Amino acid sequence: MRTYHCLPLFIWTYMFHTVDAIPLEEKANSDLPSKRIVGLTKEDGKMLHRTKRGWMWNQFFLLEEYTGTDTQYVGKLHTDQDKGDGNLKYILTGDGAGSLFVIDENTGDIHAAKKLDREEKSLYILRAKAIDRKTGRQVEPESEFIIKIHDINDNEPKFTKDFYTASVPEMSGVGTSVIQVTATDADDANYGNSAKVVYSILQGQPYFSVDPESGIVKTALPDMSRENREQYQVVIQAKDMGGQMGGLSGTTTVNITLTDVNNNPPRFPQSTYQFNSPESVPLGTHLGRIKANDPDVGENAEMEYSIAEGDGADMFDVITDKDTQEGIITVKQNLDFEKKMLYTLRVDASNTHPDPRFLHLGPFKDTATVKISVEDSDEPPVFSKMSYLIEVDEDVKEGSIIGQVTAYDPDAKNNLIKYSIDRHTDMDRIFSIHAENGSIFTLKPLDRESSSWHNITITATEINNSKQSSHIPVFIRILDINDHAPEFAMYYETFVCENAKPGQLIQTVSVMDKDDPPRGHKFFFEPVPEFPLNPNFTIVDNKDNTAGIMTRKDGYSRNKMSTYLLPILIFDNDYPIQSSTGTLTIRVCACDNHGNMQSCNAEALVLSAGLSTGALVAILLCVIILLVLVVLFAALKRQRIKEPLIISKDDVRDNIVTYNDEGGGEEDTQAFDIGTLRNPEAREDSKLRRDVMPETIFQIRKTVPLWENIDVQDFIHRRLKENDSDPSAPPYDSLATYAYEGTDSIAGSLSSLESLTADGNQDYDYLSNWGPRFKKLADMYGGDESDRD
Repeated sequence: MRTYHCLPLFIWTYMFHTVDAIPLEEKANSDLPSKRIVGLTKEDGKMLHRTKRGWMWNQFFLLEEYTGTDTQYVGKLHTDQDKGDGNLKYILTGDGAGSLFVIDENTGDIHAAKKLDREEKSLYILRAKAIDRKTGRQVEPESEFIIKIHDINDNEPKFTKDFYTASVPEMSGVGTSVIQVTATDADDANYGNSAKVVYSILQGQPYFSVDPESGIVKTALPDMSRENREQYQVVIQAKDMGGQMGGLSGTTTVNITLTDVNNNPPRFPQSTYQFNSPESVPLGTHLGRIKANDPDVGENAEMEYSIAEGDGADMFDVITDKDTQEGIITVKQNLDFEKKMLYTLRVDASNTHPDPRFLHLGPFKDTATVKISVEDSDEPPVFSKMSYLIEVDEDVKEGSIIGQVTAYDPDAKNNLIKYSIDRHTDMDRIFSIHAENGSIFTLKPLDRESSSWHNITITATEINNSKQSSHIPVFIRILDINDHAPEFAMYYETFVCENAKPGQLIQTVSVMDKDDPPRGHKFFFEPVPEFPLNPNFTIVDNKDNTAGIMTRKDGYSRNKMSTYLLPILIFDNDYPIQSSTGTLTIRVCACDNHGNMQSCNAEALVLSAGLSTGALVAILLCVIILLVLVVLFAALKRQRIKEPLIISKDDVRDNIVTYNDEGGGEEDTQAFDIGTLRNPEAREDSKLRRDVMPETIFQIRKTVPLWENIDVQDFIHRRLKENDSDPSAPPYDSLATYAYEGTDSIAGSLSSLESLTADGNQDYDYLSNWGPRFKKLADMYGGDESDRD
């Protein structure tokens, strides 16, 4: 408090210095007020002097956390313009003005109204000004000053974490760094020792230590073993004031784990292991498990098992179970009680990841003895081979022996064996086997072309114990003999042009043979002996299993002969020689200048001209003429007045749908017979036309007979022309039946058009018996009411 009471005196002393004195605050030029010149005028004959103002001061200082009863006195503001008459008023603005810091506006005294905390705010920047109460004018420009809070030791060190987790390998040397802890103090590090922190260890000796300045935790004991102790809890203290008495402190906990290193070799808990195995166990069977102990963990405890060279090394194997780190003894080869009953193995267990730093401790492996006793068991028969291959000619006689299989009982009893064929592999029962000696013979003829291989399964079974059986595959290959004659490889559609020249190749033929000779196929082509010299064609053997057909004359005529048959003799070179005769059908065709076939049919001679451009133009003209005739007929129809075909009080045609063709009934098979069109002489000339009125009946003109096999299209064209020029055809009729309706129908006509020519009434009662489909007709024609109408 003495310091603060002297502060006003210091300010007043400072304010009354002479003008020549340099103020401390002139280093802040922006905050200095303007200078005011005070002195005598020139008329007084005196020198002018500059007067120093007192509106400047140093920064003020306060202690934080003040606990006194009175408010802290900060300092005093004063200007040389203040005459002490109360005309001036002091105003304070800036950080905390009015709340933390209050000023006496009359005297300029500043006090701290509250307790301050440096850790919240270490300095305050304030501004002061002096105002004339009467005029409200500032007598001095506004000036800035600083109030700085001095620190006291009121904050203890705090660690960045409440708990730390760290690890260090076991067997580490003394002084190995584990982790660094850090504590901070909120006090001012530049003022005293309030923020100077020193670290020490409260719990964790003698295993660990801590550096007092850096906070690095280190190991303090050598060769700490994880297997003895794995977890450690270390308590670290941080104390300010440089660790002196009265300083504040904080603590944290560090949980340290020793990590494993491979410093322990595997060890078998026992030196000898005993296992039993039947001699009939399959390969790969697990006989038992052994395990070596390793106190290490993770990959440091991983081990590998192996069988050392010696007895049984080729009969058994050991594999490592990676999940349990156990060694599994397995069977590597088939066991035989009769050959060997006991095996003694040496099994090694070694670490897969040894640490070179600890190899001086000894070899990181261990050895145990494993004894395996082989037990006798009833074994199935054993064949002399793993499989059999038998080759036999396809012409072998039925009942011939083609091969033999043998099997034996490996047991000491040497039981008798019987043989059989698995019929699922010989569904056709082509083969059989002698039950006692295993001889295989045929039951049916063999055919290589049908099946060149037969794969059957032979079963050998002990007679005294049918459960003991073995199976063996037998592959039977059927050898080929030359028993098939060669024949054409395909069906050939051969043609020769009418304009062909001698020596032209018209076809190349190839053959195939179902046989398969060992030296390959070789075929020969010759004319048949009955026709050694063909005047039309020549057969040329190309010596490559093909033959060419050549022409021998100049030109061929379809009118004289449209088809030629050329027999060819084909034979092979195997023994016995097989031959056959193939007949080649050669048609005579019309071709263009390049030899491309155009037509081979006899009918094409008649219509060949129709393929030309002139024929197409003629057909088009005929169609146009027909269209013109149809238009003329339609015009004449409108001008003609003719009687209706049906003369009756009521025209019933509104209820009848006519199709202008009644046909011959269901049993008429001649109405649509295409043969009728081809043979117009067979038609009946006495048939009446149904497309004209019954009163006017014209006799059908007999047509000129046509030659045989006339084309249907040409016949239709001729009939069309006849009907177009027939004056008896009415213009409204567009259907030409060619005066043929069909015959032999047992059903009478239902048309009402012909009923007008009958002398009396017709009886239509039978329509009622034809079912519901004819009910309407029966009501119209069969009833009395209909007759009266």
